[in-house]
Parts: sequence; C-alpha cells; structure tokens
Amino acid sequence: MIRTILTEQVTDQIREMCIEANHYLSPDMDRAMKEAVCTEKSELGRKILNQLQENLRIADEERIPICQDTGMAVIFLEVGQEVHFEGKAIGDAVNEGVRLGYEEGFLRKSVVGDPLIRENTKDNTPAVIHYSIVPGDKVKITLAPKGFGSENMSRIFMLKPSDGADGVKQAILTAVKDAGPNACPPMVVGVGIGGTFEKCALMAKHALTRPVDEHSDIPHIREMEVELLEKINRLGIGPGGLGGTTTALAVNIETYPTHIAGLPVAVNICCHVNRHVVREL
Repeated sequence: MIRTILTEQVTDQIREMCIEANHYLSPDMDRAMKEAVCTEKSELGRKILNQLQENLRIADEERIPICQDTGMAVIFLEVGQEVHFEGKAIGDAVNEGVRLGYEEGFLRKSVVGDPLIRENTKDNTPAVIHYSIVPGDKVKITLAPKGFGSENMSRIFMLKPSDGADGVKQAILTAVKDAGPNACPPMVVGVGIGGTFEKCALMAKHALTRPVDEHSDIPHIREMEVELLEKINRLGIGPGGLGGTTTALAVNIETYPTHIAGLPVAVNICCHVNRHVVREL
C-alpha cells in the first residue's frame, strides 16, 4: 500500500537535524569519548581529552557548535519503495532544510558554489545527497555534517587482488599515519572495501555513521576492525596529535563485491565529533 509523505516533513526534519548534529555529540560518540578519558595512558593525552569534554560541556550549556567547522551537509536518504512524496522535489526539500537549519542554528556557512571561482553560497547548500530505494513505506534520514580538516585526509587505494588483506590493512594504516594530527584525533576511521572507485568511497563515508560501539556482522571484517584499531592506537599520534594511546575511537568497515581484477579501498577519516543524526518518517 502506497504511503504519502509530504516533502515539507523532510524539510522540517533536516532543519532540526542540522542544528542537533552541530550542537550535541551522538550518544555513541559521547560514550566513546568519556570512556577514552578513562583508558588513555598518557597524562597529556588525558589532559587533551578532558579539554575536549569541557568544550562539549560549554557547547551544550551555551548552545554553540561543538566545532567551528560545521561542515558540508551529507545526507543518506533510504526511501521505502512504497513511499510517494508529495510537494516540492525531494532534493529541493532537503536543501531547504539545510538552509533553514544553518540559518536558524547560526551555523557557519562553508559551501562555495563553484570549486574554482569559490564564491560562498551563503546558506551551506547544496547538500551532498545519496539516495537508495529500500523495501517498505518508511524514509530513513541520516545526516552527517562533514568538516574538511578530516575530509581532506581521505584516500582511495586501487590495490591489486594479490595485495589481499595485508595490503588493505597497510593502506588503512598509511592513510591514518599520513593524516596524523590534521584529522583532529581521536578519530573515527571509515573504510570501504570492494565495489568500484566510487562505490568504495561511498561505503567509507557511510561507515562513519555506524555507531562506534558496533562491529561488522561479517566475522573476518569484525576481526580486521579490532586489529586495526589496536594498531592505530599504537601509532602514538594520540588526542590532538600530541601523543598518547587514543588515536582512534573506532574503525568501521563496509564491504561490497568487486571485479576479479581489482581491490578498491577507500578511507574516510572523521574527527572526534563525528557528527551524525538518524531519524525515520
């Protein structure tokens, strides 16, 4: 049975989600950051983590953004195949929500309309929207504002199949080492393995929205996530890049079938706020 959803409902949700994501840590990130204070072995590392906690407290109390880079809005829309949208075009509705959210939330507008001319659009639109059609009559909205300190540390490796799991691990470690303090650690490392050039990048981005206290359902991928997190935290980069045992809070990996001649790997790193909000209509 077809279910009608007004696109203005999507606009309202996106508006609220932009403000929420930029002012409060998601519950999983909040838990991980508080735990990191207890497990960090370096005195300086603990000091940095406590300063980050203080920053989050002040942002909450004074209703200011948890990071000055309020990001480019990335939205994953999972639309049930039994949903009928009524109203303005869904893309326009999403961008209207972003515009309202960034204006009403007094959030920094960081989007330029042309990548070379670089004139600011002054409302943080357009958003980057990824659509998928799924069974059912619901719409799942995942909003993840992405700052570019960490985004600029993204990497894609087009490995050979013979590179195997060891090559994949080495690629991920290389990306994290090269990022160093630039990704504002403690970081979350999103990884996409398989598919094609663009598919693995999309998976790496989406992986960042998975709660950091959940692992992959695939046993050997779960083992890789655990192993890589341990190795990354032995690199010594630490909180704020000033040394310590908490360089990353999680390694989240997504996979997809790929071609017999390829092994694409994408790494998308996010900073310690790793903003993401999920709602369902």
